[in-house]
Amino acid sequence: MAMQGRTGIALIAALCAVCLLPGLATAQLRVGFYQKSCPNAEALVRQAVAAAFTKDAGIAAGLIRLHFHDCFVRGCDASVLLATNPGGGRTERVAPPNNPSLRGFEVIDAAKAALERSCPRTVSCADILAFAARDSITLTGNVVYSVPAGRRDGSISREEDANNNLPPPTFTAQQLIDRFKNKTLTAEEMVLLSGAHTVGRSFCSSFVDRIWNGNTPIVDAGLSPSYAAQLRVLCPSNTSQATAPIDPGSPNVLDNNYYKLLPRGMGLFFSDNQLRV
Repeated sequence: MAMQGRTGIALIAALCAVCLLPGLATAQLRVGFYQKSCPNAEALVRQAVAAAFTKDAGIAAGLIRLHFHDCFVRGCDASVLLATNPGGGRTERVAPPNNPSLRGFEVIDAAKAALERSCPRTVSCADILAFAARDSITLTGNVVYSVPAGRRDGSISREEDANNNLPPPTFTAQQLIDRFKNKTLTAEEMVLLSGAHTVGRSFCSSFVDRIWNGNTPIVDAGLSPSYAAQLRVLCPSNTSQATAPIDPGSPNVLDNNYYKLLPRGMGLFFSDNQLRV
């Protein structure tokens, strides 16, 4: 599988943020949207992300994932941030694909607070998420690119929408292709977006059935036996909150190492392994 490097991943992340928006909203986006109304908007978000990254480099992966999980459900509308639903019911934030693994909320809160002090009621949370994801890609992949802004925040957030839209780590290749097609994304774009798995960590519960059958060690099809042994050390069969790096070689660097691991049987999730077929 011949893949692009860091730039390709960064650009497709930007493409994703635009493609998942409703058509009318997409037409209204532009680079420099806050140039007059809040000229320091992107700088303030960048400062909040950098401060968090200094304390915990893993937060960058969390912010990239937070943005993707927002965009993939109702478009990039910050609905994943809502803790309560005005219409009642549980929100995206507490859905199993997001809770407890989704992180970075406190960074978005810090950026929003700084922006409210500087430019009250001007910058949307949806744009803050997009800027924060871009800044995280810059910090981990040394790639700089412009983000069109002008998104508006949504007021609807439903747990079932997250459950029904976000692709689980158990999907087959065809299920992944179909799910991304529903978002007007191609198979190639799906593979490129999967490259974000080159940064971050995962709860062992997302892949434990690939290495354990109860208390019995197993090796799932397509998984390297030596890699499975390494994972069992990190993830004992009775673990609940342990985590493992998705890319054990460079977990905090956005590179193309993820694609190099797949042919070696080192795709952490079943869905990762499916990209080999």
